[in-house]
Amino acid sequence: MKNLILLTVGILFSLSASSQILKPVKWSYAAKKTSKTEATLYLKATIDEGWHLYSQNMADGGPVKTSFTFAPSKAYKPVGKTAEPKAIVKFEKSFDMNVSYFEKSVIFQQKVKLTGANATVKGTLEYMVCDDSQCLPPETVEFSIPVK
Repeated sequence: MKNLILLTVGILFSLSASSQILKPVKWSYAAKKTSKTEATLYLKATIDEGWHLYSQNMADGGPVKTSFTFAPSKAYKPVGKTAEPKAIVKFEKSFDMNVSYFEKSVIFQQKVKLTGANATVKGTLEYMVCDDSQCLPPETVEFSIPVK
């Protein structure tokens, strides 16, 4: 009985070790001061070949839109909405609607008003990616961007 349990655990471990975890999006961040009291944040998604990341600007009822949440702070305040470049718009049968998305890479920009010295902008972003055959569950990522 003990050997059977060990064998089962061994098989399960080897199966889980050999299964690949898909991570088709890599995020990177930067900030540039545009004046003593303002800065622009850059949140870049580098997307693997064949995958696409959805826009912030889409109708409800489809894939999860990319969204950004900035943590409240006395050191900074977001100004306006997070900007994005023009997205690809295409009808997707799986969602039965037009969707807006990005391929290869996209840089989102957020302006902030600085109210303190040495601000570090913190928050979370949520996104969803699909390829031609599958969609991955939405993922939430925490970020921390120092503004110098």
